[in-house]
Amino acid sequence: MKKLRYLELEGNTVEEAIEKALQELKLPRKSVKIQVLSEEKKGLFGMPGAKPAKVRVSVIDNK
Repeated sequence: MKKLRYLELEGNTVEEAIEKALQELKLPRKSVKIQVLSEEKKGLFGMPGAKPAKVRVSVIDNK
């Protein structure tokens, strides 16, 4: 039976959130499934960080 693990993380951008998850899982990008839950929203005058991006990064363990 396959066991599914995942992390949900936020970042200033989708790419930053993905990188945080990969670092925490200590896995390469090709070993995970990435689902974008929400994209970042720019703040006043285009400033980043009004609303962070959120991703779910899933790992399938074949044990």
